[in-house]
Amino acid sequence: MATARQTLETYRELLDRLADARLRTDALFGVVKPERLYERPIPERHRIVFYIGHLEAFDWNLLHELAGNLASSQPEFDRLFAFGIDPVGGGLPSDQPGDWPAIELVRDYNAGVREALDAGLAKAARDGADTNGSLAQRLNVAIEHRLMHEETLCYMLHQLPLEMKLRQAQAPASRAPAAPRPEAGMIEIPAGIATLGLTRAGGAFGWDNEYEAHQVAVPAFSIDRYMVTNGEYLKFIGAGGYENRSLWSGPAWKWKQEGGVGHPSFWTRVGGNWSWRGMFEEFPLPLDWPVYASHAEASAYARWAGKSLPTEAQWHRAAYAAPEAGERLFPWGGDPPSARRGNFDFGRWDPVPVDAYPESESGWGASGMLGNGWEWTASVFAPFPGFRSFPFYPGYSANFFDGKHFTMKGGSSRTAASMLRKTFRNWFQPHYQYVYAGFRCVSA
Repeated sequence: MATARQTLETYRELLDRLADARLRTDALFGVVKPERLYERPIPERHRIVFYIGHLEAFDWNLLHELAGNLASSQPEFDRLFAFGIDPVGGGLPSDQPGDWPAIELVRDYNAGVREALDAGLAKAARDGADTNGSLAQRLNVAIEHRLMHEETLCYMLHQLPLEMKLRQAQAPASRAPAAPRPEAGMIEIPAGIATLGLTRAGGAFGWDNEYEAHQVAVPAFSIDRYMVTNGEYLKFIGAGGYENRSLWSGPAWKWKQEGGVGHPSFWTRVGGNWSWRGMFEEFPLPLDWPVYASHAEASAYARWAGKSLPTEAQWHRAAYAAPEAGERLFPWGGDPPSARRGNFDFGRWDPVPVDAYPESESGWGASGMLGNGWEWTASVFAPFPGFRSFPFYPGYSANFFDGKHFTMKGGSSRTAASMLRKTFRNWFQPHYQYVYAGFRCVSA
């Protein structure tokens, strides 16, 4: 049983983490030139200004009752920045910049929300008002929701034209010093068990879709040692992969044909050469970086290669199981994530070579399974046995159990360390090209 002092220390730690997450998202919005905050970089998404208000509106709507049942000073903003402006007729958003409040009003709203919540949350923590752990749970939700948006906003801003952004520095994309370049190819994973999900009895935080822990028997299979690279994917394009109807499912072919999709969205054609469209510059396509592609494109490549995408259980077993039996906390062992283990936790804006982190290898030798790009699986995003939605956020996962989203595992360079836990699940629709997601293939 935790003492009052231990509980107070937990709240202080959570409030510090929330403050750090705010600093990170504040800095991210600073990447955009001020006069461009009403742009819409991705047609399906809101304008940038929405997200500036959304993060605070989400926190307010989530926390104000537990922070002393605080009264809202701007309920119209609480709703506007929770849901946005609904598209007419269910199509793409068609709102105009003038439909949104002035940025000064949005920033005033944000400041007021933070001031009120911080005072109320600090008092609730001191008073020991959280008798059933719900405040701690919601603080974790607020923190990770904001950190998730830091990542999704990054790939949205990636689509913003370069001249609309203020260039930021990043670490060089180099391999570990004197690291030999290992052989690529596939590695064999023997039959065994994958333990998916998080147990409620442990008390650790997880999103509703992470529960409940259960075991899955996984037959023997082989998996790519590394994520598929731009260079490997270039061969697929050169072989006519985008014109070969047999490689694409019916919906994927229709999407590709109607959208004129002929290459990954992060690639551009300059003359006769391919370039990579980075966050702040374009440069010749790095052939040893992971290819970022939609699930539809990844599936077509896998068919062309005579392989398939891994199931969630296969991916998990390749990452966390080990020859010595049992499962590791991380692919490399029990040490927490660090800069020498992978390209994650906001280390870079762009990827690095797939073999850049030899110390990231799993027990079987699979490399780079955390960071450098989420990895698509063949598994439709669905609830685990024993799933229960959060009563305060019932639609977080349940709204996407529609058979139209696929599970992703791993993480990207913009994934926070807290979400590198092995039970964390991400998901997107198969035709969404913008996310920092790559893949590796398996064969039976």
